[in-house]
Amino acid sequence: METDIKRSLRLRSVLNGIFITLAVLFLVSLFILKGSMNDLISTKMKEQAGKPLLKSMTLYVDSAYNYENNHEGYKITFLEFGATGCSSCRMMEKVMNEVRSKYPSEVKVTFINVLLPVNQDKMKYFGIAAIPTQVLLDISGKEVFRHTGYYSFDELNQEFQKTNLNNNP
Repeated sequence: METDIKRSLRLRSVLNGIFITLAVLFLVSLFILKGSMNDLISTKMKEQAGKPLLKSMTLYVDSAYNYENNHEGYKITFLEFGATGCSSCRMMEKVMNEVRSKYPSEVKVTFINVLLPVNQDKMKYFGIAAIPTQVLLDISGKEVFRHTGYYSFDELNQEFQKTNLNNNP
């Protein structure tokens, strides 16, 4: 009888170990795949937006951020999707201010509060699945970069250089 209890305890211990190991592996895989999952959700959001919304938002983005056509003089648009209550979003405020101060006439910085109803169409159009999300548009208003989470000024500045910020006409 005592050996049955010992076996039962040992089996329970092994099963607990297996369960904990599987749970840890699941959490690690979620962390590793978070970018892919974010991309998948973003794609699905764009697909669900519908053709009328996509058409109207394409016209809006072209008129607001296509500097080749509207001649505003900017070379890049930095869209920051976030919310005022989000701690990572508040950290991004400093980055936005630094970009505004270093590139006042080259980079148009726009904060889009995803909690405001007026910004829901923009969120759907760009497929924003998590905040903060940074989206860079080139001089013609086409998306050239996207990142979700906090992104430092130095990292963002490297992306600006990749888009030839200083070499664009």
